[in-house]
Amino acid sequence: MISDRHAPPQQPYGKAYEEMLEKVRYEGAYPTRERADEAVRLVLAGLGRQLTGAERVDLAACLPLEAALVLTAQIPASQPLTGWSFVKDLAARTGASLATTRWDTGSVFSAVTAYARPDLITRILRQLPTGYALLFGRAELTPAA
Repeated sequence: MISDRHAPPQQPYGKAYEEMLEKVRYEGAYPTRERADEAVRLVLAGLGRQLTGAERVDLAACLPLEAALVLTAQIPASQPLTGWSFVKDLAARTGASLATTRWDTGSVFSAVTAYARPDLITRILRQLPTGYALLFGRAELTPAA
């Protein structure tokens, strides 16, 4: 089975990453920090396969080091996924249900928005195919006619 859940780096994590894990643990109602860490690694690895260019670099610069390394370690996919396809891809990689994977994605993206400026999230959403805005807790952006 292919998995994005890499062996965790040696403890302890940096303070900023610990705070991010606590936010994800709280937002996702995860029982442990380890479960929150799994979600962060899964979702940020997936996002790293979707983001390119300045948005990828700028987001990595906003995140705690451990999270930025997970994001930037991924090679961007040649074919971007819609938001729903993104969730289905992550679920297939882990064997988790679609509902659990959607929950993980929303919990992690909620934490990401706490680190990134709103204008950066808007730029990211403009780069990605449809369906990501809801995952980031925003209304779907529609192009002007």
